[in-house]
Amino acid sequence: MNTRTVGPTATETRPSIVVDQLRKSYDSHPGSDAAYAIDGVSFDVPEGQFVTLLGPSGCGKTTTLRCVAGLERAQGGRIEMAGQTVFDAQRKQYVRPEDRPIAMVPQSYGIWPHMTVLDNAAFPMRHGRNRQRGADVRKRAMEMLEQVGLDGMADRWATQLSGGQQQRLAFARALLGDPEVLLLDEPLSNLDAKLRARLRQELRSFQERFGIAALYVTHDQAEALALSDTVIVMNQGRVEQIDRPERIYDHPRSSFVADFIGSANLLPVQDTSPGTQGGVLAKTAVGSVLCGRAPASGNEDWSSTGGFVCVRPENVTVRATHGRTPVSGDEEILGTVEAAEFLGDRLEVVVRAGDASITAFARPGLGCRPGDDVALNFDPACTSYLSH
Repeated sequence: MNTRTVGPTATETRPSIVVDQLRKSYDSHPGSDAAYAIDGVSFDVPEGQFVTLLGPSGCGKTTTLRCVAGLERAQGGRIEMAGQTVFDAQRKQYVRPEDRPIAMVPQSYGIWPHMTVLDNAAFPMRHGRNRQRGADVRKRAMEMLEQVGLDGMADRWATQLSGGQQQRLAFARALLGDPEVLLLDEPLSNLDAKLRARLRQELRSFQERFGIAALYVTHDQAEALALSDTVIVMNQGRVEQIDRPERIYDHPRSSFVADFIGSANLLPVQDTSPGTQGGVLAKTAVGSVLCGRAPASGNEDWSSTGGFVCVRPENVTVRATHGRTPVSGDEEILGTVEAAEFLGDRLEVVVRAGDASITAFARPGLGCRPGDDVALNFDPACTSYLSH
């Protein structure tokens, strides 16, 4: 998939970054059989939006970010920033990282330990592409430190800051470079869970306040869903899906996206046919399942084989049979509880139905135990047929 549309607002604002058909191999002699770290990656980052590159380790997200930053040179494709070409493989154009309108916050924050908080913040104004001199540098740095709540620590050594304070300092320093776009490479991954949750709210708040475009890299699904205007899911060097967080979760376009984002039950499909009330009727090992969500096909012929039924655990209803053997209907799946965990707000139940294990989030008071017989019902409106 090489579409660069990143959401409903993409056409309303000019893109701060355009990445077109980017290819990068670490093979010294790339050819047709070369393993590409990124292969045909295309997307836009609209002005003022927060866009996240999401995927497992080795999927190519950090390589993509480093190519955008100019720290890596791709073998193919083109990159534009603020309407100017900064990389074009065909025309052999390459703009150095220090001349690109970017600021980057690395995983380790890149804080200078031998400098004070103020000197760290002022560094891009004194040494960056838009250099300034005189008292205005200190004044502007102090104003930015006040914005991030660090003005009272301006004269401290940077090593005296906590992890969360260092993250805010790195963000303030990046913004003082007047970038067109902010690049962030998993800047919260070294923090504990509670601090990470708080700082991601601060990070998004700062980004919205200053109106800067941000390209963020993470492997944390919850982080991507919480922070982003648009999520770009990557797998094995390619883009699997570009969409709003809600659509990534509710309307995955592949089994990989469904399985990687949140929790999903994926049932292999034997064959499909049109549903009597729309959608797709998919035959699986646990019976026929009506899928209200299906990819646009361009025609109504759904007679095919392969693919998956995808249903989230929260869209599976569990009914205890209390020892009675119910009559299985088309909309019910009979099974036996394999495991049940009480998690406070819900009971997480794993049910064995035929050769499949199905996870469901049931109400806490259901009272199911391992070995109990239950009946499951999938909500057709929230059940997807994925062709791959």
